[in-house]
Amino acid sequence: MRIFENYTRAEYEDYYDFKKNFRLQAPETFNFAYDVMDKLAEEKPDKVAMIWLGRSGEEKRFTFRDFSLLSNKAANFFAAQGIGKGDMVLLILKRRYEFWISMLALHKLGAIAIPATHLLTKKDIVYRNNYADVKAVICVNEGDIPLHVEQAAPESRTLQTKILVEGAREGWLSFDEGLAAASEEFPRPTGEAATTLHDPMILFFTSGTTGMPKMVLHNHSYPLAHIQTAIFWHNVQSDGIHFTVSDSGWGKCLWGKFYGQWFGETTVFVYEFDKFEPQKMLQVMQDYKITTFCAPPTIYRYFIKEDLSKFDLSSLCYATTAGEALNPEVFDQFKRATGIDIKEAFGQTETTAILGNFVCMKGQKGSLGRPSPLYKVDIVDENGESCPPGETGEIAIHTDRGTPYGLFMCYYKDEELTRKAWHDGIYRTGDLAWRDEKGYYWYVGRADDVIKSSGYRIGPFEVESALMEHPAVLETGITGVPHPERGQVIKATIVLAPGYVPSEELKRELQDHVKKATAPYKYPRVIEFVDELPKTISGKIKRFEIRNKDAGQTH
Repeated sequence: MRIFENYTRAEYEDYYDFKKNFRLQAPETFNFAYDVMDKLAEEKPDKVAMIWLGRSGEEKRFTFRDFSLLSNKAANFFAAQGIGKGDMVLLILKRRYEFWISMLALHKLGAIAIPATHLLTKKDIVYRNNYADVKAVICVNEGDIPLHVEQAAPESRTLQTKILVEGAREGWLSFDEGLAAASEEFPRPTGEAATTLHDPMILFFTSGTTGMPKMVLHNHSYPLAHIQTAIFWHNVQSDGIHFTVSDSGWGKCLWGKFYGQWFGETTVFVYEFDKFEPQKMLQVMQDYKITTFCAPPTIYRYFIKEDLSKFDLSSLCYATTAGEALNPEVFDQFKRATGIDIKEAFGQTETTAILGNFVCMKGQKGSLGRPSPLYKVDIVDENGESCPPGETGEIAIHTDRGTPYGLFMCYYKDEELTRKAWHDGIYRTGDLAWRDEKGYYWYVGRADDVIKSSGYRIGPFEVESALMEHPAVLETGITGVPHPERGQVIKATIVLAPGYVPSEELKRELQDHVKKATAPYKYPRVIEFVDELPKTISGKIKRFEIRNKDAGQTH
């Protein structure tokens, strides 16, 4: 697009050129729905913006013009229900294409969108509705989702409107009927109804690896920061098809199948499924000739246990991952099978990608990459001082020069929590890492997950990576369990690969393997075999659930 061409099409000689010269600047009135989607609809009306594949195999294709007109219709429909600038709207839409239509419409209205997982129960919905003052809920008519919303409604003090996608239900407005009756014309608001870069746009409830979900508020600059995500990390191409594995209830959906991808004018691929089946997903990637792909490490861990030679992945030219640190063994096996390096990046719900193995640099296996040009990233100690190379500290962002595009506004309605994480010009991520002499960052673990055993501080990731080298291990989570003399000992909770069965002999074999692969004191003294690990919707291991289960037990 012409107004952003300098930012989306620039070529950089190397990382240092990228870091020095990549800058973003947008008009104060920037609004993604108007300034990107509607402009694309004018300039490239017939270009396919999305290929959507439903569970039963039905396929829909949407052009940029389709999304522009459908979002206008949805904006008119929502406005008729009293939804306007600043109103909070909860969306529980799984991977339905109506999610993208609704999000664009809410951006046009200046309302605040709240993506949410379909796994929410009545209690979860009441919590979100009341904490965020939700005015309307838009949800898909599947399973017990609308029932949970109905059960939550009497206890939701601000909820006024319920809109149902697909089908009819008493007490609900029909999304399909509302769109059908609405006008395709929706003039851009002016005056006080118009939005600015600094107005709130989206609210995420964090997936929560510990405690109750926090509310992370972003403004209208958030999409701009994803230019870097899609073009300089995912390496999307205007003639390609990009596939990010993500449900719409997770922030990664907006990282991988929305803003940045459409800045790059690529086609977004959306695959609707209820249960992840590696063979089916690989077949879909083959059939639709996916060119760029992003998924959490969990997906790759399952992929490498398949015979990848059975699938024609020749169209695939780039693969990326985020959500958790990628084990080097997974990287190696995927490269042997496909010839492709998996490029890792690191960010949070509160940010976009703040570290990455970007396209203009040589990636480092096992590393989170180098700092994004958008953020002044550092490793700091408890006093906020920079740590020297090789010393573990907390990944942080300096904001003494102002708040960069992509960094959240605040934890909504929680000034104390905001101040705790972000004070004295430094936002602390809560993630521990160290950097080497070349400026690459290496992950250690969440500060809460570090294990203290016999005077040693042990990050779970290193032990998990060692175990992943063993063919018997499909997935593992490392935690500490209480011990009367050592304080804590290392525990490995393991999901075995197909063909392996639990045994005391296998436990000893795995322990010996870790002793050889890392320092002997890092081996897991406790091993539990399980059918699956507790995870957030984004695929992150809920180590706190494992710890809570083990609380009070001694070994």
